[in-house]
Amino acid sequence: MKKVSGHGNYIRGEGLIGQIGEYVGAFGKKACLFGGKTSLSLISDPITKDLSQHGIEVLPPIWYGGECSESNIFNLKNQVEEFHPDVLLVAGGGKAIDTVKALGYLLNLPVIAIPTIASTCAAATCISILYDDKGEYLEISRKSKTPDLIFVDTQVILEAPVRYLTSGIGDTLAKWFESKASNQKAEPNAFNCGAVALARFVYELLLKEGKSAAESIHKAVISRELEDVIDAIIVVSGSISNYGGDDCRTAAAHAVYSGLTIFPEVHEVYHGEIVAFGILTQLAIEGRPDEEILEVISYYKQVNLPRTLGEMGIDTSLISDEKWKTLGSVTVEIEDMANMPFEVTPQMVIDGIHRADQLGRTAI
Repeated sequence: MKKVSGHGNYIRGEGLIGQIGEYVGAFGKKACLFGGKTSLSLISDPITKDLSQHGIEVLPPIWYGGECSESNIFNLKNQVEEFHPDVLLVAGGGKAIDTVKALGYLLNLPVIAIPTIASTCAAATCISILYDDKGEYLEISRKSKTPDLIFVDTQVILEAPVRYLTSGIGDTLAKWFESKASNQKAEPNAFNCGAVALARFVYELLLKEGKSAAESIHKAVISRELEDVIDAIIVVSGSISNYGGDDCRTAAAHAVYSGLTIFPEVHEVYHGEIVAFGILTQLAIEGRPDEEILEVISYYKQVNLPRTLGEMGIDTSLISDEKWKTLGSVTVEIEDMANMPFEVTPQMVIDGIHRADQLGRTAI
């Protein structure tokens, strides 16, 4: 039996946030709105106002807790269970969306994702990434509800800091490098080969239009390139994961991301920024030539993605040998690393990070 997960409808347009009520009404008459603090401060008023105008009862907006952690998921469950909502809405970035996807799974309720930044594909996937309450990676959870509706207001994305978009570019670039690596272990079929082909298309799209999309945010202008990149980050990249399934999962780049969360310094660095450095490390682990890695680094310079550990706040001179060993050991135990087509050792991780960092330094 072949089972393919997929998100529900995707609606994107300028100025849509005050028109969400007509879409939510299809799911019921009682809703809960969750999100990050910044997102809720910006868009909760027009959302709740429009919901009320459409006869939908909604609780006061609820902060998701700051981390997609088990304690936050159950805390939200306790806050809304007695209200008996028909649908859960979540506004924000990847961690907020993943938290409410996990809550939707727990309560068996539909989820409407309202990404306020184009930084990950969390709104379109069937997994949640779990962390502890301090932000250290724990695991990939499949107890997660794929959103039934993805609702994107382009104007909201435009007004967010450009760094969120470039972080999304970093996370989405990884789809190509990781899917073609993980798919080497699979029996070729229409879904996994189609997913890899789609990943290649998205990679080429970002190389072509990523810089222009970032410039659009600087200019406060909605351009075709910006819309293309938003769609690629939020939805198309999620479809790669959904179609490819376990054959096209995240690999070394995301394992390195998760491993680096042992350093508190990176907790203020965005997900896709760390993943971007993880791509360089994966290429080094694969033994790719310097020229190939430097080509990726050259693109990073165009869109302002980190090329070194130092750019993420990690001072390598302060890392002890023991800490390096811990990083290597932790990283190879991350579930993502098992998707590489060969065994990766802790020393390969350490050497790969050193080589990526060194090449990044030469390109600054």
